[in-house]
Parts: sequence; structure tokens; C-alpha cells
Amino acid sequence: MTKATHRPLELEAIEKASRDELQALQLQRLQWTLRHAYEHVPHYKAAFDAKGVHPDDLKTLSDLSKFPFTGKDDLRANYPFGMFAVPREKVVRIHASSGTTGKPTVVGYTQTDIDNWADLVARSIRASGGRAGDMVHIAYGYGLFTGGLGAHYGAERLGCTVIPMSGGQTEKQVQLIRDFQPDIIMVTPSYMLNIIEEFERQGLDPAASSLSIGIFGAEPWTGAMREEIEQRAGLDAVDIYGLSEVMGPGVANECIESKDGPVIWEDHFYPEIIDPVTGEVLPDGAPGELVFTSLSKEAMPVIRYRTRDLTRLLPPTSRAMRRMDKITGRSDDMLIIRGVNVFPSQIEEMLLQQPALAPHYQIVVTREMHLDHIEVLVETREDVRHGDGLRGGTAMEQMIKALIGVTCKVSVLPPKGVERTLVGKARRVVDKRFGV
Repeated sequence: MTKATHRPLELEAIEKASRDELQALQLQRLQWTLRHAYEHVPHYKAAFDAKGVHPDDLKTLSDLSKFPFTGKDDLRANYPFGMFAVPREKVVRIHASSGTTGKPTVVGYTQTDIDNWADLVARSIRASGGRAGDMVHIAYGYGLFTGGLGAHYGAERLGCTVIPMSGGQTEKQVQLIRDFQPDIIMVTPSYMLNIIEEFERQGLDPAASSLSIGIFGAEPWTGAMREEIEQRAGLDAVDIYGLSEVMGPGVANECIESKDGPVIWEDHFYPEIIDPVTGEVLPDGAPGELVFTSLSKEAMPVIRYRTRDLTRLLPPTSRAMRRMDKITGRSDDMLIIRGVNVFPSQIEEMLLQQPALAPHYQIVVTREMHLDHIEVLVETREDVRHGDGLRGGTAMEQMIKALIGVTCKVSVLPPKGVERTLVGKARRVVDKRFGV
């Protein structure tokens, strides 16, 4: 049961452009971006020269495959400002990723970049069903993380009333939702579950709240997780996608009328899908690693940035631009257990099929006698008997063995037994094989 009403929306011209019109714009902007990066970023000049390519070599969109990839290591090697294509004094804002190891990846924005970002997040909120005058509760973290401020500026650009709550203080989140009656919440899906549980802990029905739209991103989540949130919170759960290295939230967003995968805003970002091993460009519809080239960024253009997100490109539906499928995992944090590829999203799918288990989990990886082992920590829902939870854990073990092909232990903890995320993304994997 959902409460959102799909109010009429006048699309931007580019959102309903022909494929030829869109590709002509992409080619023009891509040629500018390559030249801008080559002339103003020493890293790109060296990388292009080493590969024997020049911006003038791009005659068609397919020529982009001749150019080198960019990865996190390149950004870290040029820390902090070596990837900027404008003088530092022209950069009006700096964000940085929170990476788990090494130096953070730093990104910069000119005023034009900030304006484009706000426009794209506003477009994303409109695609989600939001309109001017709506009240938006933002529970993404503020600060160097792009989520909070990215959502904030976009909501204001659309003409919404913004509640800049940020993350954490779950009891206060519930209080403000009850008192201020917001229409929309923007937050990570895992933290939304915390908010739902806090409603229920207080004896309140989260589905009776004012919230009608949830715009969820910053971490992979499954279709089953969408159903869980929609059923318990009584809202439309819509997927927003982005990453700080490319811009932040608002690189792609689902349309509420179709909910069939985020639409990539192709007038500002050119997507490719590649084989994560060979780097070969794959056709639309084929699964692989998502790669982005920015088309309008001034301060920090990115050329063929390897996101490490595994997905596929899908044809347009609600808009003229292509969509991306749900992220199935990441090419760099995929677990290989005794030769078998394991993604946290697979575990999540199976967990959500167990009615006695809460939708929280953590995968612990260890090594014993040169063999890798995984343990999945789950917990019993508060309204069921622990014995039912134990049976759900046994069923999960059997499903993981049958469908993924690995033997693992599923440990069923009491309610609230799995580590919670207070701000930002859930810590889904704890890998102890290398002393982590």
C-alpha cells in the first residue's frame, strides 16, 4: 500500500529528445570534455599520450573506447588537487570520499558544476514524484560525503522545503517526521529500516506517517528490500544513484511511474559497460562493470571512470535516456569463497525470503587452515519466537548452499543483535582473512 499520487509533470526537452538529438549533444560535450581534461590536467595528458590518443581522435561516440580508464588509484595518486582542471581558486566546494583504506578521493566543483548538480538532483526528485512545495526530510550525512548537501541543494532547487536532519539520532528522526509531516525522505535504505524499527519500537505504525516517497541510494539494495520498505513504511521507494567521483547523488534516478531502474541523465554522463577483466566495451543489455565519462564538469572532468559497480544498460522507458539495472555487486569487493563468487546482494535476497528474520545482516569472512569460511549474522524479528528465527537460519544455510554453491554458517542472533549503521552505509562485510 502506497500513498504517493503521481501528479502531472512537464518534462524537460532533453528528457523526451530523440536518440539522434541526444547523441549529437553527447558527442559535442564529449569532445569538449576530452580537450578540457587533456589541456588542463597533467594526469590526463600523460595518460592519453601513453596510449597514443588525442582528443581530436574522437570522431564518434564509439571512439571513446580508444581512451584510457580512470580509477580510484589515479585520484589517490594525484591527491589532493592534482585532478582539477581549473585553478584552485575557481573551485567553490570540495568533497571527499570516506574510503576504507588509503587516502580519500577528493573532488572539486566550480559554481557551474554546483548549479548543474542541483539541477540534476532536482530532476531526480521530480522523477521520483516530488514537486515544488513538498517537504523533504534529508537523513543522508552532511559534510565531505556528497549525499546530504547534494540532496539538499537539489531539493531547494526544485522549490521544496528542506529538513536538513542528517544521519543518526534515530529517535529524533522519528520525532521530526511526526511533528513536521514531511512528504519525502532521502536516506540510505539500510538506515530507513532503522527508522522504521524506531517507529515500531515506539508503538507507532510507520505506514501511517506522512511520508509518501522515499528516495534511497548510496548503497546497493535489492527488489526484495524495496518491497520490505514499501510494505512497512507505506510509501513508494525509488532508487537514486550516484558517486562522488562522478558528481554525487543524481547521476541516475528511477521514475516513480515505472520503477524499472534508474534513468541515467545521459546529457551529463556518458555510460559504458565493460568486461571487468579485459576492459572490452560490451553491448547494451550485457552485464558488466559500469564506466562513466562526465560531459559537463568543469572543475574535475572524469574520463572513463571505473565505478566497479556491476550492472547492465537497459533501453529507455519513461524517459528518452537509457536506464541501468539494479547493482548486483562490485567488481572490487566481490567475495571469492573457495573459487565461488559471492555478492552480499545474493545473501540479502535470501534473507528477505525468511519471514521470521529481520532484514539486517553481516557477512564475516575468516580463513582457517588455508580455507576461507563465511558466517552470516542475522537476527530474529521482534514479533516472532527465536525458535522460528533459528529455523529461518537453517533454511538460509540450505539456500546458500543450493543457489550460490558455498557452505556457510548462518548465526541467528536475538533482535537488535546485528551491528547497526548509525550514519551512512551499512557495514555488510567484515573480512578477517587479512587482519581486518
